[in-house]
Amino acid sequence: MFLLQEIKSLNELELSVYNYVITNLDKVGQMGIRELSEKAHVSTTTILRFCKKMDCQGFTEFKFKLKMLQENLSLALPSEDATQMIDFFMKINNPEFDSLLERAAEMIVDKDKVLFLGVGSSGILGKYGARFFANVGKFAQYLDDPFYPVPAGYYDSSVLVVLSVSGETGETLRQVNSFKSKHSKIISITNYENSTLAKIADLTISYYMPFIILPNNNNITSQVPVVFILEMIGRKIQRLLRSED
Repeated sequence: MFLLQEIKSLNELELSVYNYVITNLDKVGQMGIRELSEKAHVSTTTILRFCKKMDCQGFTEFKFKLKMLQENLSLALPSEDATQMIDFFMKINNPEFDSLLERAAEMIVDKDKVLFLGVGSSGILGKYGARFFANVGKFAQYLDDPFYPVPAGYYDSSVLVVLSVSGETGETLRQVNSFKSKHSKIISITNYENSTLAKIADLTISYYMPFIILPNNNNITSQVPVVFILEMIGRKIQRLLRSED
């Protein structure tokens, strides 16, 4: 349950059920379907569709599997943040996700010029990603200014790694389109596979963490998955480079 391919099949309303469940594991097991529908702000029909996509015949079976999942973890979950991290690592522990990372590494090794693009905290992670890739032997640069002019011809046939939680930041999307017009390959690392960024990228790696926006509009969605993804791609790049020697 909560496998990557299952989560990718969820629509927006079903995803809101998933986000509520994964951050309230200890509470959901004690709820009825109507209480969950009120807490997640969806209909009971949506919850039943969600259960079916989690390979359960109904809500009762879903709660049973949820209980078994918690018991099999055999972990005392100290906070909802720990629960979210455990869920993330469970989601990605499959050949499909590893294949995405391998494809990203191959695309990057194949190009002479590698750039990272992000705004705000994503820009900071882009700087980290560029340095990590350089550490493993693949020189990379980062752009934290979405208005940075793209010189004609200089970045032709490069690969651009784009970091964005929402995948909807206008400035980032405009820069991505500029690179695409110069025949650059686009790898997006974003929270949702159905975002605009994901749709225009050549390869998308999504991590599906609960989207958290504070009242002041500051985004505090966890970026731990992004660091992990960048490091795993970097290690695959290292192995590919060594195999070429």
